[in-house]
Amino acid sequence: MLAYTYIKPGLFCLTEKPKPALLHPTDAVVRVTLASICASDLHIRAGSVPRAVPGITVGHEMVGVVESVGNAVRTVRPGDRVCVNVETFCGECYFCRRGYVNNCTHSEGGWSLGCRIDGGQAEYVRVPLADTGLCRIPDGVSDRAALFAGDILATGFWAARITPVTPEDTVLVIGAGPTGICTLLCVSRMNPRHLIVCEQDPGRLAFVREHYPQVQAVLPETCRELAVQVSGHGGADAVFEVAGGKDTFTLAWQCARPNATVTVVALYEEPQVLPLPQMYGKNLTFRTGGVDGCDCAEILRLIADSQLDTTPLITHTFPLDQIDRAYELFTSRRDGVMKIAVRMPDSSCREYGEGCL
Repeated sequence: MLAYTYIKPGLFCLTEKPKPALLHPTDAVVRVTLASICASDLHIRAGSVPRAVPGITVGHEMVGVVESVGNAVRTVRPGDRVCVNVETFCGECYFCRRGYVNNCTHSEGGWSLGCRIDGGQAEYVRVPLADTGLCRIPDGVSDRAALFAGDILATGFWAARITPVTPEDTVLVIGAGPTGICTLLCVSRMNPRHLIVCEQDPGRLAFVREHYPQVQAVLPETCRELAVQVSGHGGADAVFEVAGGKDTFTLAWQCARPNATVTVVALYEEPQVLPLPQMYGKNLTFRTGGVDGCDCAEILRLIADSQLDTTPLITHTFPLDQIDRAYELFTSRRDGVMKIAVRMPDSSCREYGEGCL
């Protein structure tokens, strides 16, 4: 099968690999129908994810059809359309029982797919712990509608779930990239009084203004002033930092009112500074960490009920044999790109392209 492979820091290549097989009774093999590229994949290529293993197939955003299951799998069966969770988790360890599935202590728990084991930018993927790692896609929900339920939409849902937000609040989302938009969608369901999105990219600001006209979209230089003005009490009640830029962590705590919550969703490539002397007296609560992706079934239910819709994020579609081009476009942010859907080839009639990026 064709698979996009992490060769070494700075290099991904399209390679041929054997079709994956079941290794454990709790495994499933999924025929991938649609995948996507995540900013985390770019972090792997840049060499800034030390636990990423050279030689693995990258990709952790995917949907597909169950091909085969181990004899211990109970929740899915061959032929089921499924969304693959970004995390694999046992559901039984100390952390899983408390909903902290990102910290699952199983040997293949946490973020494994596309990082420590082969992921889904390929025709097939083996999913460990399939009973918790796969969710059936409801009838009537398309692959495109379900594509982000296991990763960036789960991230936005997790961020909103761990952050106290009331209908009286002013909420600020820093970053209008794909994960920022997913966070915006999930926070919107909490009906805050004011919702502000801060973004420096003109194209992404325009995307917010076109698709979410009820949101106040601003540049970083005017963000703090607006948060203070509309809240009436010194800044935003809740801040979601989803940008991961050079100065966005500082902007996040500066825009927060005293006693606010700052939830850090972004993945940084460099250490951030917590200037406690400057922050003294603000009494901020910080919430950080990787997504606990245990809400996939609930997210798919909300998609089926038309309460969440991320399909506008899919601005481009490429076949797998042109994934180098897709990565180049995604990295450059040209042509209004937000997210790219990667189609898998028809295994009965396919032509492979070769390349590296």
